[in-house]
Amino acid sequence: MSPFRFIHNIFLKSNPPSRGAIILPNTDQIKAWRRADQKMGWGIDNNQFEMLEKSFPPPLTDNDRMQGFIGSVLFYGFGEDGRGNSDAVLSGKHAWDYAIQRRKTWQCEYVNFNKPKDIRLRPEAPARPKGFYYAKIRAEEKFKAMTVSQVRKTLTTDTGWGPEGFQFLSITHSHFADLMNERKIPFMALADYDVAPYGYNDFFDAPQLFCSNNKLGLGIGNVDRNYPLFGIPTLRFAYGCVAARN
Repeated sequence: MSPFRFIHNIFLKSNPPSRGAIILPNTDQIKAWRRADQKMGWGIDNNQFEMLEKSFPPPLTDNDRMQGFIGSVLFYGFGEDGRGNSDAVLSGKHAWDYAIQRRKTWQCEYVNFNKPKDIRLRPEAPARPKGFYYAKIRAEEKFKAMTVSQVRKTLTTDTGWGPEGFQFLSITHSHFADLMNERKIPFMALADYDVAPYGYNDFFDAPQLFCSNNKLGLGIGNVDRNYPLFGIPTLRFAYGCVAARN
C-alpha cells in the first residue's frame, strides 16, 4: 500500500481520537495552539481562541474527499508584510523555533530563518492572511514523481505548503513527524517557499522537512530536481486569500 493511500484510508475510517485519528479534531488543534502560544509567548489574543472554540472548521465535502483532501487544519499568520497580509517567513520561523524547544532537530546551514531575506514565498504564491485561518490539506501520490517546479506549474485553485508545513509538524500534528520517522509517510517538500542558499538572491531551492532517527530535520532541495523520498503536499484555503504582490 502506498504511503499516501495509507493516510487516506485511515481518514476514511473516521477513527475517534482515542484510536489515533490522523487529522486531529478542531478542539485538539486549538488546544495545541494555546499550548504553543503560552510556551513561546507569542501573544495571540485570547479573543481569537474563544471565537474559534465557538465555531466549526470547514467540513470536507464528498467532492473534497474524491480529490484527495484528508482534513481541515488550523494555521496562523504572524506579523505583517506591509500589504495587509501576514509575514509568511515569520510564521514559519515561529513554528520552527517551537519545534526546537520540543524535540531534537537538525538544520541545514543553507536555510536560516534568522536571515529572512534569503527565504520568501514564491512570487506566484497566494499571500497568507493575518491571524487564524483554515486550509484543507491534500498529499498527492502523483507528486512524488515530480519536481517542485513541475508541481508549481499545475497549481490553480490549490497551492503548495509554506509556513503551514512547519506549523503542521511542530504544533498541531506532530505525530506526522513520528509517521515520517517510521517511514509510513513520505517526507515533505514545501513548494510555496523559495530559499536562496548562498544569499545572493539565488532562489532555486525549496525547504524540505523530514524526520529520521527521531530528529526533525530542515533541509533544502533544488526546485528542478526530483527527490523520491519526498512528497509535495498541497492545500486549499478554506476562506479566500488574495494573490501575493511582489
